[in-house]
Amino acid sequence: MAQTGSSTMDVTFPSDEEILITRKVNAPRHLVYRAWTTPELVRKWWPGRRGEMTVADMDFRVGGTWRYVMVAHGGFEVAFHGTYREIVPNERIVHTEVMEMPETSPDGEEGAVVNTVTFEEADGGGTTVSIRTNAGSREIRDMIAQSGMEGGVREQFEIIEKLAAASD
Repeated sequence: MAQTGSSTMDVTFPSDEEILITRKVNAPRHLVYRAWTTPELVRKWWPGRRGEMTVADMDFRVGGTWRYVMVAHGGFEVAFHGTYREIVPNERIVHTEVMEMPETSPDGEEGAVVNTVTFEEADGGGTTVSIRTNAGSREIRDMIAQSGMEGGVREQFEIIEKLAAASD
């Protein structure tokens, strides 16, 4: 368990193809969900403290697409995109995610992982957020796990918690 502010973040590997990140956020579920689904708020938390977000395009509906781009410290651009597969307001979002590489199309789904994000009322208040990533293979799962993803997600959750608390 990694210590994150007043909350802990668990990163586990439930199968050879999956990463599961779980963290309690000290804010009501509807506000955490709002931070996750509102482009202006996503722009503030998605890059963590690793750069500046330049694109936060979201067609937030089943079948809709999303694309996030940031310029990281050091000047290089990082871009991801995907498609929303399932949306249950204030409870669950299932979407694909593709890291854009020079050889990939900015709208293709080849190499996509599938993320399932759940928002649950936590015991004692707050919201438990779980992100289950199905990478499709152990190799891709391990590559994601070794990419510095954990530190970035920790930063994102710290910012989400502050944004949600400020909205309350």
